Amino acid sequence: MTTQQATWNLTGLFPNITSPQIEQAIDKATATANEFENNYRGKIINLSPEGLLQCLRDFEAFEAKYGDISLYASLNFAADMTQPAAQQLHDRVDKLDAKIGKQLAFYSLELGQLVKAKPEYIDSPTLANYRHMLQRVHRRVEHQLSEVEEQLIIEKDQFGVNAWEELQSKWLNTRMFEVSVLGEKKTLSYGEANGLLPHPDRATRESANRSIYGLLGRDGEVFSAALRAICNDWVTVSKRRKYTSPMESSLISNDTEQAIIENLLETVEVGAASYRRYLKLKAKLMDLPVLGNHDIIAPLPNMPELNYTFEQAQTFITQAYKHFSPTYADAVKDMFAKQHIDPTPRFGKRNGAFCASHYNGKSAYILQSFNGTLSDVFTLTHELGHATHDYYMSRNQTRLNTSVPSAVAETASIFGELLLTDLMLSGAKSDEERKALLCLVLDEAGMTAFQVTARVWFEQALYRSIENGEYLDYKTICSHWTKSRDRIFGDAVTWFPEMEAEWTMKPHYYMANYRFYNYPYVYAQMFVYSLYERYLKEGKAFVPKFVELLSAGSSRSPLELGATVGLDVADPGFWSGGVAVFERFISELEKIM
Repeated sequence: MTTQQATWNLTGLFPNITSPQIEQAIDKATATANEFENNYRGKIINLSPEGLLQCLRDFEAFEAKYGDISLYASLNFAADMTQPAAQQLHDRVDKLDAKIGKQLAFYSLELGQLVKAKPEYIDSPTLANYRHMLQRVHRRVEHQLSEVEEQLIIEKDQFGVNAWEELQSKWLNTRMFEVSVLGEKKTLSYGEANGLLPHPDRATRESANRSIYGLLGRDGEVFSAALRAICNDWVTVSKRRKYTSPMESSLISNDTEQAIIENLLETVEVGAASYRRYLKLKAKLMDLPVLGNHDIIAPLPNMPELNYTFEQAQTFITQAYKHFSPTYADAVKDMFAKQHIDPTPRFGKRNGAFCASHYNGKSAYILQSFNGTLSDVFTLTHELGHATHDYYMSRNQTRLNTSVPSAVAETASIFGELLLTDLMLSGAKSDEERKALLCLVLDEAGMTAFQVTARVWFEQALYRSIENGEYLDYKTICSHWTKSRDRIFGDAVTWFPEMEAEWTMKPHYYMANYRFYNYPYVYAQMFVYSLYERYLKEGKAFVPKFVELLSAGSSRSPLELGATVGLDVADPGFWSGGVAVFERFISELEKIM
């Protein structure tokens, strides 16, 4: 299978987009929702532990059935959002989501009321499987609104912030970009143009950056209108829900605490000096006085050409996972065998990469634009880490225990990247190849830990602006972006003027009711670096502990999961261990230099 031919096989969900099975599944899901409502509306508050157990199992059964429909619609739309059939199904299921969400809004409200009234249910032996899920419900209950208010929020989001999210995605994936590739003018889709950002030729990188962000900037007022509306909407919702800050909802969703995240961000800000040290080393390796923004993730010049076919990537990744444990590679092999990966770059395909869990299939689906670069191989490794997490979790947990917070969801993916790093470093044929690999690892970790921290500061700045009565026009938002960015990069990088528009293409800022998407990635990067150090010390004895962590899903808190492998994330000094690992990679690079 070549990359050009590779598309995912969705027949494990439905035979095709016109299959009558879709209509049947929608009818059955609707009937199941009606049955659940008839059985439980107004009754949950009076349930015994045994009755609540049955209610939770019934809700899981509904979610499992409906999940296939929602997943199939979203995957088809992501694969090619220009196709009318995919658009129609996506729109239909989006409306059905809203309808069923309003219909079953009583479930979470009544469950919250029950847990608040009878907190002893949390530790009931009958409900032992759902203990931590009920703890999370108890934490959210003070922020629930009435059923009518919850329904109104669903309604206003359906054609409000959800529409802004769709606009941003469609803008990116329906524009063509004029890029000079090795001196030749080409008209490319966003996925293709974005794939040139780490191109070996510096002029090509410059052209791709200026083309993408120049075009985004020209429509800057459109994007600022979207982001301004989303942020102000969230301020209103946060006040209505009595959150102490716009960030509190995210902390609850990620099952963590403000103090832990503050410790994390403070540690990263101090550690940014190490990142700048690396960027200045990279400038020397590239024979530049200072890096330009188009050099941050660029490959080193005069390096051996590291291009890979999709089949080679499959071999490398499988070997890396197998080296950790022969059975740990089972999920990876399963994903390739079932053709659950769509790596082909094309017009109309969603930008970026993701892994979507398929609970009923005990599997997942991965979308990526694979262009054959070393970075693409690592991206695929990352997404297959998510699939591996899903593989263990779906086999060991019921549906309600698979709501893994983002801070935990990145664990297996970043761990997989480190497994691949070790494999490729051990097989490197020269110091030049080792330099290239180390720089890629440092580039990726620098982006995840340090650059993403700047995105958190940027989002915090937006809400401070609103609190201070400042109008978020395009230039104001750009100013917040560049100031937050420069707290990390300092004098280690120079920037094209067009890069002030970089925030416009980050989809996370446009997601409905999900603010502060970014810091969990920083959390995961620093956590997994410390986790991997533990693996290197313990060797094979670490394997069952890690598998236990992944298998736990969301049945344990991030704090408890850390304890599973002997790590304490609540310790203020914990996060410095992640920075120390980053510095170790820099030292290895310096030795080769």
